[in-house]
Amino acid sequence: MVDVVVTRLRALAADTLDGNWEDDHTVPSRTLYPHQWSWDSAFVAVGWAHLRPDRAWRELRTLFAAQWADGRVPHIVFNPARRGGAYFPGPDFWDSARADGAPAVATSGLLQPPVHALAAWLAHRRAPTAQARSALRWLYPRLVAQQRYLAGRRDVGGAGLACIVHPWESGLDNSPAWDPPLAAVPADTAVLRAYRRRDTDHADVTHRPTDLDYARYVALAESYRAHGYRDDGLSQRHPFLVECPLVNAAAGAAEHALAGIAAVVGADPAPHRDRAARITAAVVDRLYDPTSGTFHPRDVRTGALLPARTVLGLLPLILPDLPRRQVDAIVAEARSARFGLAARMERPLPSHDRTAPDFEPVRYWRGPSWINIGWLLWRGLRGHGHPELAAGLAASMIRLVASAGAHEYFHPDTGAGLGSPRFAWTAALLLDVLATTDPGPAVPR
Repeated sequence: MVDVVVTRLRALAADTLDGNWEDDHTVPSRTLYPHQWSWDSAFVAVGWAHLRPDRAWRELRTLFAAQWADGRVPHIVFNPARRGGAYFPGPDFWDSARADGAPAVATSGLLQPPVHALAAWLAHRRAPTAQARSALRWLYPRLVAQQRYLAGRRDVGGAGLACIVHPWESGLDNSPAWDPPLAAVPADTAVLRAYRRRDTDHADVTHRPTDLDYARYVALAESYRAHGYRDDGLSQRHPFLVECPLVNAAAGAAEHALAGIAAVVGADPAPHRDRAARITAAVVDRLYDPTSGTFHPRDVRTGALLPARTVLGLLPLILPDLPRRQVDAIVAEARSARFGLAARMERPLPSHDRTAPDFEPVRYWRGPSWINIGWLLWRGLRGHGHPELAAGLAASMIRLVASAGAHEYFHPDTGAGLGSPRFAWTAALLLDVLATTDPGPAVPR
């Protein structure tokens, strides 16, 4: 029976990815997200590598063809075949064509966590063909430019870590982690009268960010756009500057992946290993709080670590060279009542401390469970010698999709599917987990 269910899940994942394929990239879903998203495409490439490696490389090539001259990889690449009003904020809002160094295609001006080098390395390891080596040779300088942009133009704090200028850049858009710096952003919901939110057309309003939060998101994006998306002078003029544990851990993991890629394409791996070590040291020095025993984002404007205990605090575990003390601290935090990681998990991994008074089980990133976050933590657990906990997390993720389908996210108590159905990264990463995990009792019989 287990084999039958696993076969069904693989078929569901393959059908979801195929249904979201758009000639040269994959849309996250056919409902709310009609364009190409940056870190979605990285996760999707990991899944395509199990089914159609040619599509994995096409996915990444299409995304990086829209890379800006300064090295940033935009968080949205707009499909010109889609109506401009199909998604807000759309291409007219971002107006990227007026910015120096923007590509010919319309994009946003923001970025997302740099998980792309890791995705490319995993895709190559899954199918190390001549096509894969050729793709890596094309991607390698572009991945290096992405890292250079983060390490240079975005090191606003001067301590070796990249800053995000908007919560959307973290990937965890609506996390409680961002509440204190967001509260300092002047905004009025009246600003939304000039626009139309599209997200609430496809999802229950109680599941999405509030109008006030969205007004602040718009105000931040307008502030960055007003200066042509330039990063010089950010500390003097931009109201939101935060060093994010996920973005910087992903940058460190990217350098490790680039060391492997460099060896394949004939470049020197040593500088990547050196940069990886420096990033890991900075993440520990700047973002680890020995009092709480977990990692927190740092508000560069105030110098303070942001207090919420969210799943962001667990994600430096993806750093292969994270010191044992911090590995043990993350595992203890993950196993606490706040997150409930176990060899046999009773409930899915939440995105926010489930014991906190502001825990919201159905609101976007303020409690729900996400497969991409689980997948990152699963990889970290396996890499740092916790196979039983990794297996428990894998079993929990498999159960979610087996019971509810390939949803965007899930209720952290009941496992009910939330957000967009037939979501691409959920399907893609499920394929990777199934290929690496003995499901055993993980799937319903």
